[in-house]
Amino acid sequence: MPFKLVILWTDALIYLLLAVSIAYGIYAARHEHLRAPWRQVRRNPLAMAALVVLAAYIVTGLVDSIHFRMRLDVPRAQARHAIYSPQVLSVLDLLCAPLRTHVEQTYSAPFALYAFTPQMVRRPDGSHVLEYPRLRYAGAALKVPGDRGRDIAVRCLRGAVESLILWVAVAAAVAYWRVRRPGESARAAFGRLIRGETDTPWRAMLASLGAVILSVAAVANLGGAYHILGTDQVGQDVLFEAIKSIRTGLLIGTLTTLVMLPFALAMGVMAGYFGGWVDDLIQYIYATLSSIPSVLLIVAGILSLDLYMANHAAAFDNIAQRQDMRLLSLCVILGVTTWTGLCRLLRGETMKLRNMDYIQAAVALGVRSRRIMTRHIIPNVMHIVLINVVLNFSGLVLAEAVLSYVGVGVDPSMNSWGNMINGARLEMARDPVVWWSLAAAFLFMFTMVLAANLFADAVRDAFDPRMRK
Repeated sequence: MPFKLVILWTDALIYLLLAVSIAYGIYAARHEHLRAPWRQVRRNPLAMAALVVLAAYIVTGLVDSIHFRMRLDVPRAQARHAIYSPQVLSVLDLLCAPLRTHVEQTYSAPFALYAFTPQMVRRPDGSHVLEYPRLRYAGAALKVPGDRGRDIAVRCLRGAVESLILWVAVAAAVAYWRVRRPGESARAAFGRLIRGETDTPWRAMLASLGAVILSVAAVANLGGAYHILGTDQVGQDVLFEAIKSIRTGLLIGTLTTLVMLPFALAMGVMAGYFGGWVDDLIQYIYATLSSIPSVLLIVAGILSLDLYMANHAAAFDNIAQRQDMRLLSLCVILGVTTWTGLCRLLRGETMKLRNMDYIQAAVALGVRSRRIMTRHIIPNVMHIVLINVVLNFSGLVLAEAVLSYVGVGVDPSMNSWGNMINGARLEMARDPVVWWSLAAAFLFMFTMVLAANLFADAVRDAFDPRMRK
């Protein structure tokens, strides 16, 4: 085979989480008490527009989670077996190949044709002069540097036309398959969709989708010819680094939840249902854990992991496995240190539910405690779990940025918004200022966190019994 599939631990976990989400969607579709809140979310234009943006981030992260190693072209006489490259790539790396391979020498500003800092250049006559050298890849197709503005305008116009055609095709498909009523023409259905006269806010969703398609088309037409967001200190494209950091942000927000939920759900329900010494013991555990600053626990865990990896370097075949192990460990540590808040909420809700008549009737009939907790209590506290999960997602993404900034986050060689902000710390002190690395990390992180918060607010309003009439 021309490639060898590589399955990292985080890849397996994120696809397991995807499978669990699909299973939950199928389960919710079969139960009216779950369908009703999700129908309320579906009617919220702002939430559905935010969901489209989140879907774009999720698809990018999933595509970046399919890893492989390319086969090297080695003559059969020299190698009996196939030899693969030690570099682990992803499908996203192939899709963004121009952004990944167009590496300059050092800094360059967005859409610049010349380096940002002067360098000593040797002329053909042997003399040396300090000047701003021409970039190797940015604007390489231009015959005259003065044609840059026109070339950018032409490429932007081409991307706008392509995105408009694709958007119209998607809108027409939605109007025909989802909006059109029996006996109604496709043109009339398309008109109702554009005017916003539908139960589902398709107009808001298509507007958000149009912005996503336009951004992708702009990157596709401009990314191979220019550095849209400039380059960093080693000449790598900043836009590519920001796109690659999406997977790290998603993993921190989702896998941490996967680690946190078993602790919080099991201990919270047990403490609230049994009471007595079980409640005292669980309260003692999470009170003790809450009293310790979480940063100290994270630092201790990361430093212990670094020591282990340094003493067992042979256990990691490539740098991707090393990065993946540190990322997974960070998710585990964050999950262990953040389950206490949800546990308190579930304990209080369970204490209220155990006094309900149907719980008392089940106890009187001799139903086992395990069955009461799994069949009667846990389904009735899942709205708290869901609200807490969607609200904490953005906080965990921001936590990764802060931890990487102070040096105890993901591996320094791994693409993440926190590492980009940490690298931009010294760049902001330069004169002139190198601002684009910080701006790129802020833009991508702000967009995902804002979309997550808007969607989380709608989910909270829909699932919170106090908010429903």
